[in-house]
Amino acid sequence: MPTQVKRKLVDNAGLADKVFRGVARGGGSLVLVLMVLVGTFLAYRAWQALSAAGLSFITTEQWNPDGGGFGIAAVIVGTVLIAFVAIAVAVPVAMGTALYISEYAPRRIKRTLVALVDLMAAVPSVVFGLWGAFFLQWKIISLSRWISDWFGWIPIFKVGGVERHDPLATQTAYTSSTFIAGVVVALMVAPIACSVMREAFGLAPVGEREGAYALGATRWGMIRSVVLPFGRGAVVGGTMLGLGRALGETIAVVMIISPRFEIQPRLLEHGTSSVSSLIALRYGEASPFGISALMAAGVALFVLTLLVNFGAAFVVSRSRSGAVSEV
Repeated sequence: MPTQVKRKLVDNAGLADKVFRGVARGGGSLVLVLMVLVGTFLAYRAWQALSAAGLSFITTEQWNPDGGGFGIAAVIVGTVLIAFVAIAVAVPVAMGTALYISEYAPRRIKRTLVALVDLMAAVPSVVFGLWGAFFLQWKIISLSRWISDWFGWIPIFKVGGVERHDPLATQTAYTSSTFIAGVVVALMVAPIACSVMREAFGLAPVGEREGAYALGATRWGMIRSVVLPFGRGAVVGGTMLGLGRALGETIAVVMIISPRFEIQPRLLEHGTSSVSSLIALRYGEASPFGISALMAAGVALFVLTLLVNFGAAFVVSRSRSGAVSEV
């Protein structure tokens, strides 16, 4: 019986394939190197403040690097709450828009809707900030008052110093709040999340769509049983991508909020703060030690954003979004 010899496989990739592979690897490696360099630079510049503050940097609410204690407890809570409001508003809007464009919109207007969503993502944040500060917050005060009146028994919706259905309550009690800042950021996050979700919904396998219809499913039944499960990873990924944007948004938030350096968990009440707004407002007048403290706050935001993005990448990698049909 002849001896079986294992055949050696040889990769005969052409020049174009080798160039593409090298460019792709180089680009991915460059991104990782840049991320490591940014983190190293921030940590190096923040070491002076971190070594002086110790663990109190995480638990201290005030911000006075040159004359007392300083920490990020208040601004981290404000950052997370603004991002929470933004995601709570943006995700339903983004998902509904993505489903309408991919499943319901007539072919003649689908391309126009896609272009409008992409155009909204390109609007500068300062424009959203101006619109939110001078128009939206004065139009949304009635909604904030309604939520406070009917849901004020929930601590996060209570407004300090304002009684339920109080006709004499001033409007300024509801302005420059976490809720208003979150809604403005949501309008900036929604187009990004919508684009990610729309692409995944449009790639749902045709065979599984037709199989659902053949079994008697309605259009919504097909969406619920095929499109949404297939795009679950994209929904999570788009949400987390938007969350990363919401955590780091600066100019729009600075133009709306009234800085308040204490833990303020009430969403509708006047005053809040965030890490990015703290850095933007204090950088110009900070001393060398104050700059180090701001760098430390930047390290905290950098780590938080990385954790969010890594979590999104893990979820997306385990989803079927982009897979081919199994039938």
